[in-house]
Amino acid sequence: MSRRRPFRRRLSGRPLVRLPAVLLLAAVAGCSSTDASAPVAVPSPSADEAALCRALHKELPKTVSDLGRADPEPSSELTAGWGDAAIVLRCGVPRPEGMSDARSDAVEANGVNWMLEERDSGPRFTTTYRETYVEVTMDKRFTHDSTPLAELAAPVRKTIPSSL
Repeated sequence: MSRRRPFRRRLSGRPLVRLPAVLLLAAVAGCSSTDASAPVAVPSPSADEAALCRALHKELPKTVSDLGRADPEPSSELTAGWGDAAIVLRCGVPRPEGMSDARSDAVEANGVNWMLEERDSGPRFTTTYRETYVEVTMDKRFTHDSTPLAELAAPVRKTIPSSL
């Protein structure tokens, strides 16, 4: 019976040169993050507004624009997400400064009015004329697509009363 020697492979090149490159690659891979893992700031509304937001949370759809529900971290009834942060909803946000500007862009989707803010990362919409503000941010693929707003309108109308 012959005795086998364990397989050993000698790496070519200088080991001390390769090590920093491997460590750098590991550090970059470990530190890189996707939008899905990026934390979302949880709003701090009044108790009455938080109650409205909890009611909204229960009514939100499992899919929006064919994207499955994937709520952001930290977990909260004041936030929701779809498609690994492609669409993120925050309820009970402060009134945006842009609402004071009469020239602000706005859209209406299935009976809910939204103020539009154009951003490099994609549009942000905030409800207007509601007892608490609901903000929806979307990535660039939704720059000219109000379909997500139309799909979120029924739960907003049902749970967040008009302030008019």
